[in-house]
Amino acid sequence: MIGRLNHVAIAVPDLAAATATYRDTLGATVSAAEDLPEHGVTVVFVELPNTKIELLHPLGDDSPIAGFLAKSPTGGIHHVCYEVDDIRAARDRLESAGARVLGDGNPKIGAHGKPVLFLHPKDFCGTLVELEQA
Repeated sequence: MIGRLNHVAIAVPDLAAATATYRDTLGATVSAAEDLPEHGVTVVFVELPNTKIELLHPLGDDSPIAGFLAKSPTGGIHHVCYEVDDIRAARDRLESAGARVLGDGNPKIGAHGKPVLFLHPKDFCGTLVELEQA
């Protein structure tokens, strides 16, 4: 059911510094910062030959990333994102298998302009999983 790894997301307390680290220290190509108000984050994508790294920074006090950084002030891996061919079919299959979809269960549009869902980390080895329609 799952396809390729789309990205690994890292929550960061200082987006400019994290961007500079990936761009200047590691020599990666990075995107411009983009605000995603519906998700409460500002994102930067680090382009790699086989996947992406998504740098996440809180956008507002109600951001889920603000809560993550309160527990882990230096940041850390927030989630992994896998591609699926049909996000609604994947959701239905996962729910019938007992997996919990976060939120209201309906896909939202993510950073790439495609539908996304998040799955409860307790159902996936302690890892928050994002699914993105390919």
